Amino acid sequence: MDKVYDKPSDISAEDGTVMVDGPDGVAISLTPEAAEETSNRLLDGATEASGQRHSGERGSESVEGEAESGSGTPG
Repeated sequence: MDKVYDKPSDISAEDGTVMVDGPDGVAISLTPEAAEETSNRLLDGATEASGQRHSGERGSESVEGEAESGSGTPG
């Protein structure tokens, strides 16, 4: 990961799908179920990273469940 962004992605719902517009032109469409699980994983990761920042930890650790998904794509 080369860049760390400090602006949140824009989210909208259209025709039963969740649209995510992120930085650098990233745009994805998710089913409601995939969006909900992505939301859970983002919250878990944000909580973990915030704790690392406060305790001075360095490095990256995967969010629990990420390796289980079998998907190499973000989200």
